Amino acid sequence: MVAGVQSLLMWACPYWSPKQHRRSTVHLQFLSHPCQIHPPSAPSLCDRMDDKDMMRASLNSSYVAAAQPPMSEDGEAEGSDEMEDGTPLLRGEQPAGPLGTRRHPDDAYCMVYAIFFLMGIGSLLPWNFFITAKHYWLYKLGNSSDLRTPEMSDLGDYFESYLAVASTVPSVLCLVLNYLLVNRLSPSVRILSSLFVILAVFIVTTVLVKVDVSEHRTQFFAGTLVSVAVVSGASNLFSGSMFGISGHFPMRISQALISGQAMGGTLSAVASVVDLAAANNVTDSALAYFLTADVFILLCVIVYLLLPKLEYSRYYMLAGSCNTAGAPSEGTPACGETEGCGRPHGAPSAVSVPPLKPILQKTWPLGLCVFYVFFISIMIFPAVSSGIQSVNSSTGSPWTTTYFVPLTSFLLYNTADFCGRQATAWLQVPGPTSRALPALVLSRTVLTVLFDHDLFPMVFVILLGLSNGYLGTLPMIYGPKVVPRELAEATGVVMTFFLTLGLAVGSAFSVLIIYCI
Repeated sequence: MVAGVQSLLMWACPYWSPKQHRRSTVHLQFLSHPCQIHPPSAPSLCDRMDDKDMMRASLNSSYVAAAQPPMSEDGEAEGSDEMEDGTPLLRGEQPAGPLGTRRHPDDAYCMVYAIFFLMGIGSLLPWNFFITAKHYWLYKLGNSSDLRTPEMSDLGDYFESYLAVASTVPSVLCLVLNYLLVNRLSPSVRILSSLFVILAVFIVTTVLVKVDVSEHRTQFFAGTLVSVAVVSGASNLFSGSMFGISGHFPMRISQALISGQAMGGTLSAVASVVDLAAANNVTDSALAYFLTADVFILLCVIVYLLLPKLEYSRYYMLAGSCNTAGAPSEGTPACGETEGCGRPHGAPSAVSVPPLKPILQKTWPLGLCVFYVFFISIMIFPAVSSGIQSVNSSTGSPWTTTYFVPLTSFLLYNTADFCGRQATAWLQVPGPTSRALPALVLSRTVLTVLFDHDLFPMVFVILLGLSNGYLGTLPMIYGPKVVPRELAEATGVVMTFFLTLGLAVGSAFSVLIIYCI
């Protein structure tokens, strides 16, 4: 009987949770004794449920208000900054403000999760398709016209290092631009424009596959680097905007986006191996390879247009737009009653540029962890790891010549990276305030050592990918959850900036390593 009454009451107020006091101004405490459910002076539960205007969590008769925690100057309850180490953050999180009093919609068939996963794939797919087409670039920049066995050249030797620099340095600039545009341009404008730029560049790259550039290798090399710079800048504008949007959703959505990025690398590595096996020569393989990328980018455009039509995403997007406009204070109209709060998601708010100082005060340790994780990773992968050759390459077998690098470097790393990121869906340890997190990040420095036997580089590439996926994802999903909700989208952009800065500095060091080798 008691259990049935409790279930009914939880249905009437589905958004209460023990941790909701972190973001709410009123902490609600459940009273399980049936004699305390209906005080004599209180209306019945049915009367309250029938009165839609009274559907507030603090007015349900099965709850009583506890003392309100003291408020800090920034409007948050004191003590909310520190979160319990090892505990998943904001699990079952509900939007703050008036939207939190409505019935929480379900992610039907995990459609929103799948869309963010696909968008994660699309955010890093261009970069991964460029770096895994190693045989194609060696052919285009090499000194041989043989479509089956391309030769190395000076341009080909340093191509991947220059590729890393050309992709990461413009990305940092584009992320700065993205932060400045957070409240000036809607996410839809930033995301769709980025996707169309990426699609246009990839169409040009696909056309050039069948164009003979043997007499203009230097110009082709320079044009490719420019294309990479444009695509990388647009990709980071796209991924930064998507990660900013995911900050309004529960943490599982941010995790889906980041796991999708790793899956993008895995799919590109698999596509590269399949194309090498199925095609008769390098150009046929590259043509099918880049056409696959064209189709997938177009798919990203379609699924993003579908996102606002889903009830689950509309719920959190509207909550995000309300929080960005500022949570309504006591005595002010609720969200939707004013023009500013009722604006569509992503419309410019009254504040043109989000404040950077409060974001950095909360997230700088997490940002440094993200920076160092990707600094170590890009320093080794792909410039160094893809240069590892089998000790049995002299035998001339397809395993030691054609498939060794695509399988042992690209496929192993991206698969391990995906597994590491996906693990954060079930395990979120250490927590955002734990000293173990930066200690584990610093321990990855030992992964810069490689060995001269086939087995050891493979093991270290797997460890590099696993640690990159897990330790890189945790601070990324923690970041937007340790700041006020109105700064969640801007914080997502800031965390992406730390990631890209690590890639930029690491890619510069990779050039030095290749030169020393």
